[in-house]
Amino acid sequence: MSALHLARMEIVLSTLNAKYIHAAFGLRYLLANLGELRERGCIVEFDVNHRANDIVEVLLARRPKIIGLGVYIWNAQLSAEVVEILKRVAPEVTVILGGPEVSFETEQQGICQAADYVITGEADLKFAEVCRAVLTGKAPAKKIIPAELPELEKLALPYDLYDDKDIANRIIYVEASRGCPFTCEFCLSSLDVPVRAVRIEKFLAALERLLDRGVKHFKFVDRTFNLNLNTSRAILEFCLARYQPGHFFHFEMIPDRLPNGLREIISKFPPGALQFEVGIQTFNADVSARIKRRQNYDRLAENFRFLRRETGVHIHADLIVGLPGEDMASFGRGFDRLVELGPQEIQVGILKRLRGTPIVRHDAEWQMKYNPLPPYELLSNRTMTFEEMQKMRRFSRHWDLMVNSGNFAQSARLIWSKSESAFGAFMQFSDWMYEEIGRNHGIALGTLAELLFTYLTQELGLEARSTANLIYDDYERGGRSDKPVLLRPYLEERVVNRVAGREAAAGMLPKRQAGHLVKSD
Repeated sequence: MSALHLARMEIVLSTLNAKYIHAAFGLRYLLANLGELRERGCIVEFDVNHRANDIVEVLLARRPKIIGLGVYIWNAQLSAEVVEILKRVAPEVTVILGGPEVSFETEQQGICQAADYVITGEADLKFAEVCRAVLTGKAPAKKIIPAELPELEKLALPYDLYDDKDIANRIIYVEASRGCPFTCEFCLSSLDVPVRAVRIEKFLAALERLLDRGVKHFKFVDRTFNLNLNTSRAILEFCLARYQPGHFFHFEMIPDRLPNGLREIISKFPPGALQFEVGIQTFNADVSARIKRRQNYDRLAENFRFLRRETGVHIHADLIVGLPGEDMASFGRGFDRLVELGPQEIQVGILKRLRGTPIVRHDAEWQMKYNPLPPYELLSNRTMTFEEMQKMRRFSRHWDLMVNSGNFAQSARLIWSKSESAFGAFMQFSDWMYEEIGRNHGIALGTLAELLFTYLTQELGLEARSTANLIYDDYERGGRSDKPVLLRPYLEERVVNRVAGREAAAGMLPKRQAGHLVKSD
């Protein structure tokens, strides 16, 4: 629908998602809890690829009196531009900000100064309260409005606000609990105390309705899904009982907490139905203690072995580069330890200084230097130079391209197959790859296949024909039929074998004759 022909709404809730497939879960909670104002409000979502002028045009086409904008680390700069334009072209519109990015250090942020109000904390109920005040001419006197921690039982659940297009095209977020009992200093969740849960019967009824509407992929945003055994088991049993082919459930798990009661039900799910995101972050016990992260590494390893050997769970494990006191060697040892445990994905993240997190207490002692612009990534510290951090950024990107993507599931492992250290071997590949092409983005898949082939054969001395065929096995697994140029001379045998096999299967040739068509080395 054209921006010029949108129905008028007094309250417009908006945000800039990182990608189109991400549905704004927080906005749906706000709209669901507007009470008598709900019919006077709507959600208008964008992503960070939109231009600020275009966003403002669409927002104002609704002729709103109030615009509520969710601000996060990934959209902070563009959101600031949107607010500045809004207040210049439509100063009569009340702009209310919320979200983790503006819940702390508000006095230091230009976007907070430009807006009319900023609600800090969980605004599910407070936003409606502020809207009522503004619309009745009793606008709050203070710009910064702290939200009291809402009781989840008092909240209307937002799941009916996922429309059919959301269900067909976007990630569907759900939550059974909020908060985290742990105190990891790099994470905003450490400030969310206590842990609060939605009444399980109420939550499962909402989940049932989503399943009935055809939702297949669910992403639970609970920070510690397996904290409460009874709750997590009830949800898993519910999902298993209603499982249909294609269903996929993502949970964020505490890696060292997997009691037998959970193991039993997890092992019953078919392969690919469950994904566990496990934040390990560091294997350095001193660093872990320094940032107040409690973790039992022996139990963690035991749980990984169980998941890999006895279940079909897809494990996404996180490590953080740049924690105070961890150098490149220490990180590398932890990375190698994690590779041995065998998760399908290892996400190498760069430490970020999220607003409000207590990680800042280490700034002076460990010389923590962060980028002042979002996403506030670490540039260097006392144990890792800027040059080393840059190498690790490339390492992370190249690991995503070659390993996490699954595009080279078997062949990428040849990079470290004969090395004592997967980290050291892959770092050599990453450095070589950057020297070869000088960039980390915009690399075609065929180019990646050729780079991998060149490195494995020329730098590591692997045999060309078998290497090319293994890479192409991975390459065509995704349904691709084109042949990267450097691999073609070594794939002729595959073509002849395939033709002969088809002809033999069709009865055109006896199998003995078909075998004679295969070229010998």
